[in-house]
Amino acid sequence: MGKIHAAITGVHGWLPETKLTNKDLEKMVDTNDEWIQSRTGIQERRILRTPGWATSDMCAEAVKGLLERRV
Repeated sequence: MGKIHAAITGVHGWLPETKLTNKDLEKMVDTNDEWIQSRTGIQERRILRTPGWATSDMCAEAVKGLLERRV
């Protein structure tokens, strides 16, 4: 059997619009931005709020963007 040759020729991603920052978390739980960043490096998270959407819908949006860039 011959060698299989493959190459990554493009990448793309998609993020939900809604952001949850460390400052937002400070209002919900007993923590602060410095504590979170010093231990995790995280500054913000993205939250999927579109009714009826799941991870697969985010993947589909990423694939659509990739196809638009590759054509």
